[in-house]
Amino acid sequence: MENQDKVKFIERISKLRNDNNLSARKLSNLIGKNYGYINKLECDKDFFPIINTLFDILEVCNTTPAEFFYYDPSQYKNDKDIIELLSKVDEDTKNAVITMLKKVKK
Repeated sequence: MENQDKVKFIERISKLRNDNNLSARKLSNLIGKNYGYINKLECDKDFFPIINTLFDILEVCNTTPAEFFYYDPSQYKNDKDIIELLSKVDEDTKNAVITMLKKVKK
């Protein structure tokens, strides 16, 4: 993983923690780690969680892996809602929406 990607990854964890009003110490405790675990994760660029620990963090923060790794997490819920709505319409409507969106994109 590139250093820039690691930084973005850790920034997402920090944002997630802050969005859930959790201190680093509290989140560390909730995932069963020592009190300084999250602080070390957020400050030490060479420290990285194992996948199970990441899943524990996501669970505590009520976030799915799909949402966490989405290219733009701030848009995940809207995009997910759009996909869910589109899954319930017929093929002609889907094609009409695609055509409309392609025109808007230009």
